[in-house]
Amino acid sequence: MSLLGRKRLSAGEEDGRIVLEGSRGRSGGSHGRVVMAMGVIFAIYAAIGVRLVHLGMAEEPSVNLPSNQASASRPDLVDRNGEVLATDIKTASLYAEPRRIVDVDEAIEKLLTVLPDLDYEQAYRRLDSDAGFVWLKRQLSPRQQADIMALGVPGLGFRTEKRRFYPGGPTASHILGLVNVDNKGIAGMEKYVDEQGLADLQALGLAARDTLEPVQLSIDLRVQYLLREELVSALDRYKAVAAGGVILNARTGEVVAMASVPDFDPNNPHNALDKDRLNRMSAGVFEMGSTFKVFTTAMALDSGLVSINDSFDASRPLRFGRFTINDFHGKRRVLSVPEVFIYSSNIGTAKMADVVGIEGHREFLKRIGLLDRMDTELPEVARPTEPAEWKKLNSVTISYGHGMATTPLQTAVAGAAMINGGKLIPPTFLKRSEEEAMEVATQVISERTSEQMRYLFRLNSEKGSGRRADVEGYNVGGKTGTAEKVINGRYSKDVRFNAFIAGFPINDPDYLVLVIIDEPKPEREGIGATAGLNAAPMVHNIIRRAAPLLGVKPDFGHEAEALLVSTQ
Repeated sequence: MSLLGRKRLSAGEEDGRIVLEGSRGRSGGSHGRVVMAMGVIFAIYAAIGVRLVHLGMAEEPSVNLPSNQASASRPDLVDRNGEVLATDIKTASLYAEPRRIVDVDEAIEKLLTVLPDLDYEQAYRRLDSDAGFVWLKRQLSPRQQADIMALGVPGLGFRTEKRRFYPGGPTASHILGLVNVDNKGIAGMEKYVDEQGLADLQALGLAARDTLEPVQLSIDLRVQYLLREELVSALDRYKAVAAGGVILNARTGEVVAMASVPDFDPNNPHNALDKDRLNRMSAGVFEMGSTFKVFTTAMALDSGLVSINDSFDASRPLRFGRFTINDFHGKRRVLSVPEVFIYSSNIGTAKMADVVGIEGHREFLKRIGLLDRMDTELPEVARPTEPAEWKKLNSVTISYGHGMATTPLQTAVAGAAMINGGKLIPPTFLKRSEEEAMEVATQVISERTSEQMRYLFRLNSEKGSGRRADVEGYNVGGKTGTAEKVINGRYSKDVRFNAFIAGFPINDPDYLVLVIIDEPKPEREGIGATAGLNAAPMVHNIIRRAAPLLGVKPDFGHEAEALLVSTQ
């Protein structure tokens, strides 16, 4: 090979070497970039790993649960014999932490299989939020709690709370009242207990169950049960819209039993606020009809202007302009005071009120508490209504129970004063001794007048409209009240509000009973629907069953002599 050829080859070799060296330079640069990329990726994963470790070691965010005050303890309510009327039980409530709910729709759909009454839209709004805690359903049953746990939905939890439980269900619902979902009293004696300092103790966190003494009521659960049972039975028997009753200790003012039906179950008070569930005994006002003749007669006798031997002409109706006052079953003759009472004469009663006068009439009703709001522990107490201005016509109609309205419980309290020796005793739903009662009692009529009223009560049960209320051996005395109801602004002769007020044993009364029945129908064709035909039999059944439980012993031999009253 020539020198030139070698030189060219040599040059070629050198060129080749140069090429190879250039290739190695580019390969080294790519490798560096790969290494750098791997380093960056490694750094990213390392940062993620560190963060995961940090999150794993971090404490769970605290859930802002409501304080324990939301489920504070309450004292038991017990009857006069220590039987439990209301108590606390433990229950589970469902809550959620919305930030931990993965699929809101799925969570709600699963919950609806256990809680079909759950409001979908409301639950969605609560879960689809950034809140740390929301309530979903309070006071679940153990079965509901178990079924929800079985759903396996993350972000749901349970909190143990206290729930009020009423073993008797609706038996004493209007007396006991209600608590809300946070165990706070909102009606009845439950509300009264809160107002006596329980709410303050709960606010301070001092309302622990072991520090709260039971609250003993005046109620006898046995008598309460039978009273309500008789009212429910009468509601059906007479096809009435409502019925009510009270048994009052005439010596102490204690309410031994009181019920108004229709009522509600405080364990499930979904209908407690319905209009027909009103506690008619203390929260409703009514024209009490001829039961008011008890007060007019007592007023006339106590005034000294009328004697039990006096008589009044009831042979003709009374006329006041376009108004006519007549008797339901008029005798159309002169009636003695006892006859005015047992024949329930509107005319005779009106004339007795006229003897006393308008001012004296109103003063007497105020004295016996029928014109003012009744003072007792129960919060649900209505205020009586009366004319803005009393005129003669007002006094006349009020004398026999039309033209003013009061509560049945208030009527019973005033009625007790007419037969217990003349002492008006404020009613109480708490246990009270006779000595304590005398400290708050007010003498409103004389003992002599009260004795005469007991005579008239018994006479009416023997010979008058109260015969169907009598119970052999228990010496019952009482007075009927049949009031026409106002329908579309006018008194209706076919729609009535009936009542019966009674004491037993009437010669020395221990108890007073008053029942009402609203819009009763005739029990059968051919008879009427007056108080003597429905309210009186109701009282008969109640006394027959309640008297032995209350410790009243029957007396079959001394009724007549015990009731002899001098008419001189």
